[in-house]
Amino acid sequence: MRKSGILLHIASLPNDYGIGTMGREAYSFVDYLKECGQSLWQILPLSPTSYGDSPYQSFSIHAGNPYFISLETLEYEGLLEKAEYADIKWRTDERYIDYGTIYANIYAVLKKAYQRFIRDGENLKQLENFSQSNPWLEDYALFMALKSVHGGRPWNEWERPLRMRDESALEKARIRYADEIGFQKFMQFKFTRQWERLKAYANDNGIQIIGDIPIYCAYDSCDVWSAPRLFELDDERLPTAVAGFPPDCFSADGQLWGNPLYNWQQMKAENFDWWTERVSYAKKLYDIVRIDHFIGFERYYAIPYGDKVARNGSWRQGPSFDLFGEIIKRTGKGGIIAEDLGIITPAVRRLLKRTGYPGMKVLQFAFDPEGKSEYMPQNYANTNCTVYTSTHDSDTVAGWVSSNSRSDNKFCREYLNVRRNADIPHGFIRLAWQSTADIAMTTIQELCGYGSEARINIPSTIGNNWRWRAVESDFSHENAAMLNRLTQICNRKEK
Repeated sequence: MRKSGILLHIASLPNDYGIGTMGREAYSFVDYLKECGQSLWQILPLSPTSYGDSPYQSFSIHAGNPYFISLETLEYEGLLEKAEYADIKWRTDERYIDYGTIYANIYAVLKKAYQRFIRDGENLKQLENFSQSNPWLEDYALFMALKSVHGGRPWNEWERPLRMRDESALEKARIRYADEIGFQKFMQFKFTRQWERLKAYANDNGIQIIGDIPIYCAYDSCDVWSAPRLFELDDERLPTAVAGFPPDCFSADGQLWGNPLYNWQQMKAENFDWWTERVSYAKKLYDIVRIDHFIGFERYYAIPYGDKVARNGSWRQGPSFDLFGEIIKRTGKGGIIAEDLGIITPAVRRLLKRTGYPGMKVLQFAFDPEGKSEYMPQNYANTNCTVYTSTHDSDTVAGWVSSNSRSDNKFCREYLNVRRNADIPHGFIRLAWQSTADIAMTTIQELCGYGSEARINIPSTIGNNWRWRAVESDFSHENAAMLNRLTQICNRKEK
């Protein structure tokens, strides 16, 4: 069935508390999606963010971001009093997230809820059951507790016994920091329960959720610390090479991501258990999973550790179908979107075809005046793909238009049959919905026609990213009616 939806990260939802949460604002957005006639809600990774606030650089592949826990819901449950969180000045601008303010305040508030929570023996039983059913939680809670007592420093700066995971040192830490470990488990418990209720509400209203799996882990993560054998690290557990992307027309120096690379040989020796478990967990968390940087599984770019730019990297062979064959065998073939953007080699195309996963088409990449781009809807080889008006890594359509040449915008207007540049964002939505692609996605920014000020991320930059938020007025009934009707006439809505 043909489907469509809107991409909006949890963090970008509007409320009075500085960042979007899984509270009433999330339920309201589900209602808005239904008003728009949509069946898909795409979000970015839910993981706790580290330095730079990127959801693609996280402390854990499994854990949820405590920032997204609804304090209002905790109050309703009797774990908080209104004044304990409502009197804090969480923001200075309703349009942008102030991560520093949130970091400085949120954990003290959540700890008050935790202290009330542990007074009830039944709560402790529930927390223990949750911990036992999520084996990843033990290492994660210990890791975050150790980060806390080390002032947030990365794990490679801890004392050697803890850095190298000496079991006696870890056991002493578990005893010494038991309360902080319990607090970390509590936050994950509450995050998970709130997420489960939100997802159930969305599903009950005919909305499926598309989640996101970053290809790489952050070096300063529980995942690298707890399983160093699965990454390319030296004897002191420093990376030998890191991930990135070579120079191209978008970046003269390339992109230096800095993530440690996987030890694919060891992964294969262990039947890719780490990856299959990761995908299996994600499929329980979401209805559909977008796998980031799919081309990196066929071949990946390795940059010598310590280099300041990506120029000196080299391409290496990835696990290709050896990995995905195991994933398909153990988790099923469906429910995955492959982010196949970048340098698409014949080998990548063969891998995509063999997996059966739908790839991505981004309309901003389509407007070649000669009409030869594979992202042009008339050039789609089949319906098994997902078309986007833009992505979280690109400019908004209106921002893209403002940076185009007059001739490029003229061609774009002619192709879309619109008169003004201001009409192009909605023209993109219409084009995506009319395309043969099985799934069509847009953003709130495109619905509202916002420019570069509403951009989410500029790749390979740190600072001022991941900050933009919607406000209540962005969810207009006029746009909802337009999108609902378009969805009907393009046969993307169940009758």
